[in-house]
Amino acid sequence: MSRPAIFTYDGEAMIPLHRFAKLCDQQFVVGQEYRLAELQERSISTHNHFFACVHEAWKNLSDDQAERFATADHLRKFALIKCGFYDEQSIVLSSAKDALKVSAFIAAMDEYAIVTVSGPVVRKFTAKSQSIPAMGKKDFSRPANKRCLISSPARSGWILARWLRMQEGRPR
Repeated sequence: MSRPAIFTYDGEAMIPLHRFAKLCDQQFVVGQEYRLAELQERSISTHNHFFACVHEAWKNLSDDQAERFATADHLRKFALIKCGFYDEQSIVLSSAKDALKVSAFIAAMDEYAIVTVSGPVVRKFTAKSQSIPAMGKKDFSRPANKRCLISSPARSGWILARWLRMQEGRPR
């Protein structure tokens, strides 16, 4: 993956800022076509605030919830999956018994995944990455990203929903 560079548009061409010229010479070939899309960068403070809220919520979990979520990342990834920010894989096996065996195997491979079994079907849900390159500003700041935790606290850890409401000045 190439490193991003900053350009200005002069009405005819995208011209890299002077400090990115050498990088562009290393990464791009003259005459070759490249797909260009604007990168909507999100604020580091927003990013850090979200992760700090999750960590603070995790630190304040009740004892029974704390047993379920070993780390703040466990809580965050569970909440992301429950709010629809996930990738899904599924497999159909020959029997429900086989599905149970395979689900145990899959679950052991990824401690953050949610694995479900319905008859002979095994489904694995993994949280989408919230890293800055993987999740742009639009998805990260989408109301559902944080507010889904508020709208459905029973599904995604009520303490996280409560904490985020407090951060928004809306205690409940």
